[in-house]
Amino acid sequence: MRVSASPQTTSDERTFTIVFTGLGGRRAELSRLNVSYSRLRDTMCVLLSKGARIQSVSPAGSEPAAAPIESAPPVSAPVTTSKPKPSAKAVPVNLYKPKAPFLGTVTENYSLLKEGAIGRVQHITFDLSGGDPHLEYVEGQSIGIVPAGEDAKGKPHKLRLYSIASTRHGDNLEDNTVSLCVRHLQYEKDGETINGVCSTYLCDVEPGTKVKITGPVGKEMLLPEDEEANVIMLATGTGIAPMRTYLRRMFELREREENGWKFRGKAWLFMGAPKTANLLYDEDFLHYEREYPDNFRYTKAISREQQNPKGGRMYIQDRVSEHAEEIFSMIEDPKTHVYMCGLRGMEPGIDEAMSAAAEAKGLDWSELRPKLKKAHRWHVETY
Repeated sequence: MRVSASPQTTSDERTFTIVFTGLGGRRAELSRLNVSYSRLRDTMCVLLSKGARIQSVSPAGSEPAAAPIESAPPVSAPVTTSKPKPSAKAVPVNLYKPKAPFLGTVTENYSLLKEGAIGRVQHITFDLSGGDPHLEYVEGQSIGIVPAGEDAKGKPHKLRLYSIASTRHGDNLEDNTVSLCVRHLQYEKDGETINGVCSTYLCDVEPGTKVKITGPVGKEMLLPEDEEANVIMLATGTGIAPMRTYLRRMFELREREENGWKFRGKAWLFMGAPKTANLLYDEDFLHYEREYPDNFRYTKAISREQQNPKGGRMYIQDRVSEHAEEIFSMIEDPKTHVYMCGLRGMEPGIDEAMSAAAEAKGLDWSELRPKLKKAHRWHVETY
């Protein structure tokens, strides 16, 4: 498998002019590159991976002078870099810190689970109005929550980070809210049931309550700006939060109108849950699949209801193994990004599945994955 085009070798020394738009924040401005025939294909791959739109390719001298000619970018890297750039301006980071948090007001707190589900998962929304500066964020970031009260030593609780589950415009599309998807952490220790401090606080918090919020933070899980990028998403449990932001940005009609960003690539979500009743935002994803069948694919791994080919429980890594050939074919495209979010325990299973698929193609996944990571195409956020 190749993850980018390898340089062509030819004795043809003709020069061609590529006319394109979309780089450097100049989406409507034409730019031109003069490149030799031997570098033409690779240069076009690099431009496309960076979000450029090719307007024309013609022999040098035959294209009317409409923009300055620039130097061609290097194309020798074995894996094409496609670094996510969510907007022309800088990504907001740490607008609010623990010593001076923003006080967000809870506007809603409701269960995301259906009858018969395991555990407890809540969708919680906060009003961000009145902040100076305004607490803005982009898809793929996280915010910190400082739970009320004090710890056993009489000190304020430390913040916990949660992946944001709403787009930058908020669920109400008014740019003044942020939403989280929170699982109530509960476990047994020495015969005693332990409840997570922050998750309990959030799952029980009442509308109207003021909550200390910090951030936003994170640049690892940002979406590429390219409207024709391909996005493979691997999520378990509340790891669906960032994936929801991507899919709403891609496929919600009002979001598409608000953003002026029309996703035209391929999006494929692999979602893992113990039971069907535990599938989060399932109806929304089924709706996107019906409305955009050419752009969105939704694959579920329901461990307690489905069996893998060996007769065991169906986990997300089993689905990855099942579709490994298609996944690797997508990764061959330099515009494909892979996002993984959920419990840290999912990583070894995914790695094992990808390693087996890579080996079948004569590849070493332990060598390929770091290259994809370096090229900003492999994004992981686990906890």
